[in-house]
Amino acid sequence: QVQLVESGGGLVQPGGSLRLSCAASRIIFSIYATGWYRQAPGKERELVARIPSSGSTFYADSVKGRFTISRDNAKNTVYLQMNSLKPEDTAVYYCNLVYASSNYWGQGTRVTVSS
Repeated sequence: QVQLVESGGGLVQPGGSLRLSCAASRIIFSIYATGWYRQAPGKERELVARIPSSGSTFYADSVKGRFTISRDNAKNTVYLQMNSLKPEDTAVYYCNLVYASSNYWGQGTRVTVSS
């Protein structure tokens, strides 16, 4: 059974940084497109950033220039470096892996940006 384990969330002050990680197991990680989504209270889940198995990355306008998505296929891990965090970045962040009809989600990690 595929497993995605997220880590790195927490409480941070505005302007601070966090790095999220999502480690996958029992999967041919390198062929999957990987992404990070987030869901704030009372809002729908939204795509934050996406990195395909090959090709260019995508970022939501709200995070461009502040967040960086990367992946390490040797470690079966996708990362989200979040800098200059704002209160509006507060949400539960989910990693996502997609290939053809296969679609997997992590359990979510909470990020709270508050002073």
